[in-house]
Amino acid sequence: MPSRDTIEIYKVYAYRRKVVFVVLVLALLVMVFLSLSVGSSQVNLRDAFIALLGRSDDVTSTILWRIRLPRIIGAVLAGWGLAMGGVAMQCILHNPLASPYTLGVSQGAAFGAAFALVVLGLGPSAKNEGFLAGLPWGVSMFAFLGAFASTWLILFLSQRKRLSPEAIVLSGVALSALATSGTMMIQYFASDIEVASIVFWTFGDVGRASWSELFLMFCLLVPTSLFFMIHRLNFNALAMGDDVAKSLGVNVETLRKTSLIMAALVAALAVATFGVIGFIGLAAPHITRRITGGDHRHLLPQSCFMGALILLSADTVARSIMAPIVLPVGIVTSFMGAPLFLYLLIKGGNLRS
Repeated sequence: MPSRDTIEIYKVYAYRRKVVFVVLVLALLVMVFLSLSVGSSQVNLRDAFIALLGRSDDVTSTILWRIRLPRIIGAVLAGWGLAMGGVAMQCILHNPLASPYTLGVSQGAAFGAAFALVVLGLGPSAKNEGFLAGLPWGVSMFAFLGAFASTWLILFLSQRKRLSPEAIVLSGVALSALATSGTMMIQYFASDIEVASIVFWTFGDVGRASWSELFLMFCLLVPTSLFFMIHRLNFNALAMGDDVAKSLGVNVETLRKTSLIMAALVAALAVATFGVIGFIGLAAPHITRRITGGDHRHLLPQSCFMGALILLSADTVARSIMAPIVLPVGIVTSFMGAPLFLYLLIKGGNLRS
């Protein structure tokens, strides 16, 4: 029987996790309403509510429904997906530095987009001739293929070559360098307009997605989130080691392979839709883990809310800090995430803390 002190400590710990969850949800809601009213064109909350109900003037309705609301939803969906992918990758690879950005998924997407823009002629300077020129979502589709190719290589190395978690992350760094070199080579032979298109795409911008793309991402996030939530107890077992997980009846190889594919699928779609947005998948899980601990029953959903909150906050800062100029959100997240990455390298990280 556990002692009374142990029970009291657990109750306090459980209460703190519930409070943190409520605070995260409320903070995200507050940031949503704040983002509706912040920008180069000031709209107060009252006018925002009226516009959402369809009772305001055409200008305010256009600003909210065609510009700000898609940005907000895009930031929430992308932050949710990238954070969820980061939690899964850190657990299944037993490495606190694993994330879609550090494993080369984002850089693979950048190469795919550059290849589509320049080599296949899907850029703004392309002539409207041929099958590829009229391909819907052409750049996003090839960016997704590039991201998934990086994922497949990581999966191949982890499954066939039996690399250690540290070696897998180093392989991701090598793939990132390879994809970046390929993108630079394409830029060297591209026209000025095509180079500008590649650079703009690699900045990352949550305001570029259409409602149809947001709906597609939502439809993918729902089953993926359910999959990870169903297996959250298996992730707890996996975090304690493969031998412990196998002794508890977890099919480790299947879970690791499926989880990596699902996490990379969401991350690849987010990067293909919004461009390269770095460090959300790294920062959100670690910040949440420091607050609520490593229990994936709580770490997984709260990291998703944390990722959505961080990315939405970063986009709000990007829209307001130099208004009316809108900074790419990828610049803001890199400024936020790079110091955390260096801190984890110095301290060594702790996956179970």
